[in-house]
Amino acid sequence: MDENELIDVRKRLAEKMAGEITISDNPGETLKKWRKNFEIAQIDLSNFLNVTPSVISDYENGRRKSPGTLIINKIINALLTIDLQSGGNKIRIYQNILDRGFDINVVYDIHEYSIPLKLDDFAKMIDAEKITGNFAKMINGHTIIDSLRAIVELSSNEFFRLYGWSTERALIFTRVSTGRSPLVAIRVTNFKPGAVVFHGLNVSKVDPIAKKIAEIEQVPLMTTNLPINELIKALRS
Repeated sequence: MDENELIDVRKRLAEKMAGEITISDNPGETLKKWRKNFEIAQIDLSNFLNVTPSVISDYENGRRKSPGTLIINKIINALLTIDLQSGGNKIRIYQNILDRGFDINVVYDIHEYSIPLKLDDFAKMIDAEKITGNFAKMINGHTIIDSLRAIVELSSNEFFRLYGWSTERALIFTRVSTGRSPLVAIRVTNFKPGAVVFHGLNVSKVDPIAKKIAEIEQVPLMTTNLPINELIKALRS
């Protein structure tokens, strides 16, 4: 990525972040989500901004009034600059998401939540049956994927793009026969999703190896039989 490309990606990413934070019902939670997406500690962000960590914490937890545009832009600039100073890995990842669309035959829906959603609440929304994992954790979005097409047609880089703006998301796999293939694919990648959902598969049909991989990788696993259109509606309501 040359300097001009970097400037362009940084500008587009900053606009995406600012827009999402500004329209959020809970700007502090959304700020926190982006900070975690960039894997930047509160102390590092506060040091860059020359404020105490408690100031960042107060904004993120709603103990201060919602930050204005000036503060939001300062925090976004700080997150992007800190990432660049450490190699720009996150910005490079997001460039792929900004530059390339998805084949609608592979991805049925991809959605980012304005604030993190507790996985237990997510499971209730889609009438899921839990198999294994910690359902107290938070996720930032979901992707609904045709598992057969994804495994056959996507490269490793394209598979990573299924994570959207955050790896802390639920990957919902349709057309699953046993669940083994999606979990094997996840096993060999460097990034792990916040949760995996098998759509249209009864718990009794889940491959024991898929369950074992989910336990090893500490990826919560569940199934749902909610029709796709109802599932999307429930998660976007």
